[in-house]
Amino acid sequence: MDYREELERYRPKNEQEAADKEAIEIYIRIFPDTILTRENIFAHMTASSMIFNETGDKVLMAYHNIYRSWSWTGGHADGEQDMLAVALREAREETGIQTLAPLSRELAAVDVLPVWGHVKRGRYVSAHQHLNFSYLLLAPETEKLHVKEDENSQVGWIPVERLRDMVSEPDMVPVYEKLIRAGQAIIGGRV
Repeated sequence: MDYREELERYRPKNEQEAADKEAIEIYIRIFPDTILTRENIFAHMTASSMIFNETGDKVLMAYHNIYRSWSWTGGHADGEQDMLAVALREAREETGIQTLAPLSRELAAVDVLPVWGHVKRGRYVSAHQHLNFSYLLLAPETEKLHVKEDENSQVGWIPVERLRDMVSEPDMVPVYEKLIRAGQAIIGGRV
């Protein structure tokens, strides 16, 4: 599905998401030709996922080298208009997991996420905004994992109750927790 249509259909779950949805819509109007690419140095579209095990008591996360924290998987649209496809691609690339299924094909959350200036692959990247679409995915705990050395140094299943201890980016904890609640509600409804 086209990201603009998906955003238009999305119903924010709280005041933060309503404000962020509006900001994303404005960025899309201002930068219609570059919003899907890193060519836009101010803001660009990204997609991320919270990956659950079958019982919903663990999430698959990677230790991110730049942020020095356990984090979800995700990345840049790089021209792709199907944000769920981006989230699935990034989850596979960053964890090695190939057996992934959406818990729902619906967009789970929208967030404008600040990215501080940093060095990536030897080049300085200025501070900018990630206009992020989040999805909920399901994966088997038994599948072999691997790190993507240029992005992360560890990949593992984190018990949900240990999330706050493992994540060293305090601003991301509420984002992760809202997705965990949403995913556990879907998984709980399946049982």
